[in-house]
Amino acid sequence: MKKYLSVIAAGALVVACNTEKPIEIENEDMKMEAHSEDNFDWSVDKFADIEVLRYQIPGWDQLKSKQRIYTYYLVEAGLAGRDIIWDQNYRHNLEIRHALEKILDMYTGDETLEQWMAFEDYAKRVFFSNGIHHHYSKMKHAPGFERTYFDELLMAAGIEMSDEALEAIFNPEMDKKKVVKSQGVDLVLASAGNMYDSKMTQAEAEAYYSSIIDKEDARPISYGLNSKLVYSENGVEEAVYKVGGLYGKSLEKVVFNLQQAAKYAENEQQATALGLLVEYYQTGDLKKWDEYNIAWVQTKEGDVDYINGFVEVYEDPLGKGGSYETVVEITDFDASARMKVVADNVQWFEDNSTIMDEHKKKEVKGVSYKVVTVAGEAGDASPSTPIGVNLPNANWIRQEYGSKSVSLGNIEHAYESAKGSGFLKEFAFSDSEIERAKKYGTTGSKMHTALHEVVGHASGLINDGVGQPSETMKNYASTLEEARADLVALYFIMDAKMQEIGLMENDEAGKAEYDNYIRNGMMTQLYRILPGAEIEEDHMRNRQLVASWAYEQGLPDNVVERKTIEGKTYFVINDYSKLRALFGELLKEIQRIKSEGDFEAGKALVEGYGVQVDEELHKEVLARTSKLNIAPYRGFVNPVLVPVMENDEVIDVKVEYVDSFLGQMKMYGEKYGHLD
Repeated sequence: MKKYLSVIAAGALVVACNTEKPIEIENEDMKMEAHSEDNFDWSVDKFADIEVLRYQIPGWDQLKSKQRIYTYYLVEAGLAGRDIIWDQNYRHNLEIRHALEKILDMYTGDETLEQWMAFEDYAKRVFFSNGIHHHYSKMKHAPGFERTYFDELLMAAGIEMSDEALEAIFNPEMDKKKVVKSQGVDLVLASAGNMYDSKMTQAEAEAYYSSIIDKEDARPISYGLNSKLVYSENGVEEAVYKVGGLYGKSLEKVVFNLQQAAKYAENEQQATALGLLVEYYQTGDLKKWDEYNIAWVQTKEGDVDYINGFVEVYEDPLGKGGSYETVVEITDFDASARMKVVADNVQWFEDNSTIMDEHKKKEVKGVSYKVVTVAGEAGDASPSTPIGVNLPNANWIRQEYGSKSVSLGNIEHAYESAKGSGFLKEFAFSDSEIERAKKYGTTGSKMHTALHEVVGHASGLINDGVGQPSETMKNYASTLEEARADLVALYFIMDAKMQEIGLMENDEAGKAEYDNYIRNGMMTQLYRILPGAEIEEDHMRNRQLVASWAYEQGLPDNVVERKTIEGKTYFVINDYSKLRALFGELLKEIQRIKSEGDFEAGKALVEGYGVQVDEELHKEVLARTSKLNIAPYRGFVNPVLVPVMENDEVIDVKVEYVDSFLGQMKMYGEKYGHLD
């Protein structure tokens, strides 16, 4: 399960041959250079509400050549499935992307024309979002150019588009939101995402799942994770993502590269897990997915690891369908050794949590935590990336076999290196709060990530006989789970145990994180949403729920005070100890809700505290942030792993860094465009 984005996953191949030479694409728009830390330019591009950064891969040269080749094929496997997330996000995305790519490739006109610059801006927004809907707000991107101009571009490039795809671009009311989670609407019918037939209703989807889910199964498969619900002559059925099935052409390439990677695996356990993943992609069998996850979570040795699959369910309004996602990572051994103490003490955290004793795990199994260096990302993890991940998501596997948690160290470092201080100065109340943030804020943020992923997601039990959260909590499951993990982190980051085990010198980093969390949850994250909108994104709902509940409950003791100075609003913590106690109370209640499957109580919390927006405060936040020229969203281009060839064999891999976002997107379309 992802933490919030920084504000704030060897069987026999039946269809491909074993000797596919890596394709090398030359693209004049994408310059590649080697850089040292001293002269590295972190920012690549800035457009609309987005800044594109890049990250380095420190330690690459310290890997053995076999490890570098292993990493290369894992990254290639991820990129081979890139088209999948585009189609999952919206049924017309691939047709639209292909048109944008061809226009960009063939245009020879004046690039200073206002209409052309608007077109290029639109193309960048679409590429960043893996489709025509915003990656975070889920609202459809509005083209800033006229349809007649677009028709001229299409004609000049010799492109014919379907009427429906053209309508999708220019009609603001057609499929205007990718994921809808608002109360009182048909969530499936209202959502434009492509995990259900476009005409399917929520009632039909829920009836289908109700008919196949075995509620008595203590080890259930992840129903609906790797399929699209479609109509057939027999009614509603699943079109399964597999070789020979839906997305088969891309998955053939994914499988080929996974099989190549297995030849260079660091140990037998890695090779076995990869073989199970290949079998899963070949068959689409969710029991095989469980087998793979068990093997993967038990594979602890080796310097290189990866996330690959249909993983997170945030893009499905019903929380069933998994989005295609890959991250390939190299262990940062120094940072991991420092942070290993969190995983080593996970049972202490569970035993000393505020949750009820009957909801505590008697034995927290198999938890591991590493700080990693990302070598490549694709699918739902790119260009916008998480900063921490905890997997697998199946509760029974986590309980019986444990989980892996990682913090993406070089991603966090890139964010830190590229950020300014204008936002903090604008919204922090006092000089002392600003100084605390500058001195301790990074430490507090990293500790929150570690506690959220390692302790938070590993914590708690579901009562016997209570179904999985995706069934009991329905569309509120992800929000409540992220809130629960955040509350674990917030409660323990101010515990004396953190100093006792040597992770923090004092409680100042905890206070800095409390300041940041309340400021963000109550106010600053609002600059990410449009005027008049409700909050629908799960992580944003989670943060507002936690912050606003604590603010309201603390009013009698003035725990968090809302102050207005010269027309500017601030939220100031007056009592950190009492705020910590409030976080502990809410943690206890949310764990009870999840453990007991109390849907109505969960719904009341989310709808009552996490959804509605203070319109006047929102206007103020937008006005104040507009003067700062800070992009609300950031993402990354990937380094390029270039194979060193000897005849037809890869003998080593080198890293090159790109300086063009659009250039990388065009190269990806050319090299990894496997779906029509």
